[in-house]
Amino acid sequence: MRPVSIRQWSSWGLLLCLLCCSCLGAPSPSTAPEKRPGSQGLRFRLAGFPRKPFEGRVEIQRAGEWGTICDDDFTLQAAHVLCRELGFTEATGWTHSAKYGPGTGRIWLDNLSCSGTEQSVTECASRGWGNSDCTHDEDAGVICKDQRLPGFSDSNVIEVEQHLQVEEVRLRPAVGRGRRPLPVTEGLVEVRLPDGWLQVCDKGWSAHNSHVVCGMLGFPSEKRVNTAFYRLLAQRQQHSFGLHGVACVGTEAHLSLCSLEFYRANDTTRCPGGAPAVVSCVPGPLYAASSGQKKQQQSKPQGETRVRLKGGAHPGEGRVEVLKASTWGTVCDRKWDLQAASVVCRELGFGSAREALSGARMGQGMGAIHLSEVRCSGQEPSLWKCPHKNITAEDCSHSRDAGVRCNLPYTGVETKIRLSGGRSRHEGRVEVQIGEAGSLRWGLICGDDWGTLEAMVVCRQLGLGYANHGLQETWYWDSGNTTEVVMSGVRCTGSELSLDQCAHHGTHIACKRTGTRFTAGVICSETASDLLLHSALVQETAYIEDRPLHMLYCAAEENCLARSARSAPWPYGHRRLLRFSSQIHNLGRADFRPKAGRHSWVWHECHGHYHSMDIFTHYDILTPNGTKVAEGHKASFCLEDTECQEDVAKRYECANFGEQGITVGCWDLYRHDIDCQWIDITDVRPGNYILQVVINPNFEVAESDFTNNAMKCNCKYDGHRIWVHNCHIGDAFSEEANRRFERYPGQTSNQIV
Repeated sequence: MRPVSIRQWSSWGLLLCLLCCSCLGAPSPSTAPEKRPGSQGLRFRLAGFPRKPFEGRVEIQRAGEWGTICDDDFTLQAAHVLCRELGFTEATGWTHSAKYGPGTGRIWLDNLSCSGTEQSVTECASRGWGNSDCTHDEDAGVICKDQRLPGFSDSNVIEVEQHLQVEEVRLRPAVGRGRRPLPVTEGLVEVRLPDGWLQVCDKGWSAHNSHVVCGMLGFPSEKRVNTAFYRLLAQRQQHSFGLHGVACVGTEAHLSLCSLEFYRANDTTRCPGGAPAVVSCVPGPLYAASSGQKKQQQSKPQGETRVRLKGGAHPGEGRVEVLKASTWGTVCDRKWDLQAASVVCRELGFGSAREALSGARMGQGMGAIHLSEVRCSGQEPSLWKCPHKNITAEDCSHSRDAGVRCNLPYTGVETKIRLSGGRSRHEGRVEVQIGEAGSLRWGLICGDDWGTLEAMVVCRQLGLGYANHGLQETWYWDSGNTTEVVMSGVRCTGSELSLDQCAHHGTHIACKRTGTRFTAGVICSETASDLLLHSALVQETAYIEDRPLHMLYCAAEENCLARSARSAPWPYGHRRLLRFSSQIHNLGRADFRPKAGRHSWVWHECHGHYHSMDIFTHYDILTPNGTKVAEGHKASFCLEDTECQEDVAKRYECANFGEQGITVGCWDLYRHDIDCQWIDITDVRPGNYILQVVINPNFEVAESDFTNNAMKCNCKYDGHRIWVHNCHIGDAFSEEANRRFERYPGQTSNQIV
């Protein structure tokens, strides 16, 4: 039988066929997935610039009209739903305050609230379609994972603004290329376009333009350049221009936000009478390229900074904290935008802001919230110069702490180190590059004394976030062809930008355990926990107890008493104990988990519990000059979620040999009336002292910030009573306030008997 061509069918036959297929429920021949019922009539697209194909301002078409979404109450869960609408598997982040530029038209959704499991954005709660009190300066954006849903049709993703965009900018040294150290601070301005890297015409070029370029490249400011020299040099070289007519105000966070013009493909004459634009930038203190610059910066009198970043994995990112009345506090994210974030970044010696973060994306702070509704023009020298509102605790919460990610200079430090043998790019044996140009080779690091602080530097240098573990044995990872140990005795403080800034043995290798199995390794993570002690509770609950010796046998077994207790007349007599409660919060972005698994926890028969960490907290009584006169320690016999914030569920409970840990947004409470929650002060003489409590003192478990793990209090002991006051986290005060605290620790104000 000869096949029949569809062209031979009559129009009536085709209509009859279609009707029959519809009635019988015949499947559609299209391979695209079935459209979700909730999304019918809606179309979605990503817009704005500068951006990549999987990120942008979210726009929705409803009833034939395109509109945006307000960032009020927007969360990562809402971003997950929208990214799936756009054909991506999930969201990796979201943006606010019109990061990709303000949209136009309607604002379709406001106060959007999703759980993240919805099939369509129409299933999420909101104020209703078109009901909004926002402006387009509050347009929300999403950053989706660059991975498509299987079978998704791209017809729903409409790319707009296909005109040329400036996405990348660089400085190309005109002289001494290849010999100048990184970062490059002076050179020809080049922009990356579809035709490659092209120069910018300098006709009409201004200091404002240079300011914006330097900010994009990670530098806080610019300086004048010898244009006559570069013009003379330009006459001997050929140039390819792609951009002209650049006119910046100077407050823009990106060159693409400035007024500019692209040369058309048929433009035969480009930049007549002009030359390539040249910019010279001033590096911040962390990136001063030469010793001369460092000395010059150090010679300038500088007061203590009133702005800092906390909780970030990399330099130039973190939660914004400001100093007011000698106390550090956070900034509410209400009206927080790129201009305000850029002022912070430049004030701290970085470039302009890459992102203005809201919703405590860099972890929640504790204590005061000093500022809200900060409105900067971008020209201010300090965040304190921007108009702002003072705030009370009722106006904002730490769940809205503002943060920043700043542009950083390119230093190339990530090319001098690598990880090998791991299951993913976030883990492996650490290999470093040594030698001179022409004779470079890779080698391993001795695992002796390698720990979390050293791993933090490696993960930061590689741009892989925080350190999860620092490993001294890596026999389970293949070393490949690299077998030589080239570095030993590495000791880092944890704040270094690269491993070569840490102390080590130099060319002399001294390794107690030889062989590749005992070389250093790391496991990095994008998130980390951050423990913080509730200092006010220590002050409120402190008291003295004379406890009989016959009640302290278990405590003595766990070494919770002073050495002199060994020679005491057991079971007669007593020990004098300073008791207090400690409430430990996890304010980070990952759960705090013991380093050891349950299989290696130690059972203590006397108290009838397991220890997941031998030393979880140190308690010390210090003299004003820092001499230790009494000490105690607390093992983590039960790390669990005692209480949590309203929207956080408990995950860890010690009962029935359960998993131990502290969930993000929860806290673990060690009450004053449990064993070892004290310092044995039997041998302490009357006087003025400092009470110090340090959490995770041996850095056994990685955290995003170790500087807030210590708490200090003033205390005065008269032999019978003790007064404890002025308790604060170690980095909560200004430097001057800390100096006053240590000079006179015994002033009394709070009597505890």
